[in-house]
Amino acid sequence: MIKVSVAPEYGLAYDIKVNQTNGGIEISSPPSAAQALADGHLVVFPTETVYGLGADAENALAVARIYQVKNRPENHPLIIHISNAALVDYWAKEVPNYAHKLMADFWPGPMTLILQRSQAAKDFITGAQDSVGLRVPNNETALLLLSEFEELGGHGVAAPSANRYGAVSPTSTSAVREELGQYLSIDDQILEGETCEVGIESTIIDCTKEQPRILRPGAITAAMIEKSTGIKLSDSDENVPRVSGSDRVHYSPKAKVVIGGQSTAGEGLIAGAQEPTPNGVIRLAAPRTDIEFANQLYAALREADKRGLSVVRVLLPAGAGIAAAIRDRITRSAAK
Repeated sequence: MIKVSVAPEYGLAYDIKVNQTNGGIEISSPPSAAQALADGHLVVFPTETVYGLGADAENALAVARIYQVKNRPENHPLIIHISNAALVDYWAKEVPNYAHKLMADFWPGPMTLILQRSQAAKDFITGAQDSVGLRVPNNETALLLLSEFEELGGHGVAAPSANRYGAVSPTSTSAVREELGQYLSIDDQILEGETCEVGIESTIIDCTKEQPRILRPGAITAAMIEKSTGIKLSDSDENVPRVSGSDRVHYSPKAKVVIGGQSTAGEGLIAGAQEPTPNGVIRLAAPRTDIEFANQLYAALREADKRGLSVVRVLLPAGAGIAAAIRDRITRSAAK
């Protein structure tokens, strides 16, 4: 087991834990999965955020299968996962200096940068927009897969979360199989790994203007971005690119998600450990910190559906940092 601390100087106080020799997959599995990508098949793989459903980012037919398997609108752009920042110039152009600073500080990590696209980034990846999203994940299995794929001539793997469109993102292999097992073909592959350490999707930062702006909050927080770049974040809502997770309704279980209020018997409850569990209420998660809240959230929502609960009540964490990302996910989940 190795542990990689992610940007501790910026206050991101969690560790990425990855097994080098076990943890559900053989170390030889990523090369065979890389060949599957090169052959035009789909590969589900773990990252530190959530599990991704990957395809060769330059294979239009393979990418079309992502949209089919997820039942995702084709105008919703996909994030391209790469093994290192050296590949940014293949997919993007006119990259601002502050974006390079963010890459140096937070890659590999839970951060996606939106950049001006190069000719390599086609409409079927970008949703016909002039920008492209890029990320280097902080997960050894993912990085090995990406490196092996690049050795076969690939330049990146397009990968949204491995769930049906609008549903709760999976943070474990079992959740992937429950969600997508019936939609994958016999030639597609699932790389097994540990439960995702962060548990919610990456921060998406628009880097196409003079000032960066957050399009989707995540573990890389506003304070961390401003400290890294020395630039105040833009709060403009003009000409905002379409990005993953920006729909008003998203991350939704079958159960109805209710924010705040008093729980009643038969409901599920997700709340901080300091909150009591009323009689007859099913406690789904009791995180002690905001980091734990993010890590446990999606598994708790899925557990509610497994138990057949009709209502899940969530008491939101307060404050800034990753708590803002948690509130974003829960608010969209409750909008159904």
